[in-house]
Amino acid sequence: MDNSGVCLANATVCNGSSCVVPESNFNAILSTVLSTVLTSLLALVMFSMGCNVEIKKFLGHVKRPWGICIGFLCQFGIMPLTGFILSVAFDILPVQAVVVIIMGCCPGGTSSNILAYWVDGDMDLSISMTTCSTVLALGMMPLCLLIYTKLWVNSGMIVIPFDNIGISLVALIVPVSIGIFVNHKWPRQAKIILKVGSITGALLIVLIAVIGGVLYQSAWIIEPKLWIIGTIFPLAGYSLGFFLARLAGQSWDRCRTVALETGMQNTQLCSTIVQLSFTPEELNLVFTFPLIYSVFQLFLAGVFVGRLSGPIRNVPLTHHWCRREAPWPDYLVFQYDGDGVNLVHCGIFPKNY
Repeated sequence: MDNSGVCLANATVCNGSSCVVPESNFNAILSTVLSTVLTSLLALVMFSMGCNVEIKKFLGHVKRPWGICIGFLCQFGIMPLTGFILSVAFDILPVQAVVVIIMGCCPGGTSSNILAYWVDGDMDLSISMTTCSTVLALGMMPLCLLIYTKLWVNSGMIVIPFDNIGISLVALIVPVSIGIFVNHKWPRQAKIILKVGSITGALLIVLIAVIGGVLYQSAWIIEPKLWIIGTIFPLAGYSLGFFLARLAGQSWDRCRTVALETGMQNTQLCSTIVQLSFTPEELNLVFTFPLIYSVFQLFLAGVFVGRLSGPIRNVPLTHHWCRREAPWPDYLVFQYDGDGVNLVHCGIFPKNY
């Protein structure tokens, strides 16, 4: 079959439905350099995120871990099951189904902490959930893979890089702990660091997405079903996480946090597992799925942030001082005259008003 119309001449194992151009030496060097730089920047950003965490509130989540338990159920209950359902529903190849489930079994990524700040989420809950999911992934990932992948393969063939999980955990705990200490000792300086770090974090997320597009240029074609799954999967995670948290009676800021922690996966870990577990021929069918998921989880989260950054839309309920809690950060308060006809005052108040 002649695939010259859809694949480049140096594409590997191109079958017309999926092909990947191997990385050049320049890309390999660029990848190493940028990986080091981005890791350092990410550590600094997580340090700034820690500057928004209060020790008492953080320990409160640990002592009364309702939010963490809901996050655990979403992370290792909803996401692997959703991946399994999507794989069966779209009838994809076994190797593709396994990768989709691997993505669902991964813990939350650190990008969720940055985005939780931008949607005015519960930062203490966000960081505690990310930490706990990374720790629990050491045992829950093998268990979930054993349960959900046995329909297609022997789970023993999937290599889980426990060292990478450990490194991710250290890279999260150390800078966040320093940030918490700074916030405790020097709260004013911590606020400045937080503002700088939050902007840097937002730029870092965009930078990572752009670099991914440069290193793995659009010289590959992947089966349309995986594009569809890559779109639906993070959207399902965000939606189900939000509604499950709300069903459990959590506050709106916690619902937003749980939603982000559920849908935003550690795609770097997924890519590492895929590269360690499959042959080059199999990689050509699945390697780009973690990239697709990463693109759409960031895009959908960006829409989420944009939605919450817009004007506060609320309506008065009575002629008295009115306040309605909503999924966006603040409240719009109205005061009417005695007849409830003429508006005499209105204003936006913070959520803790």
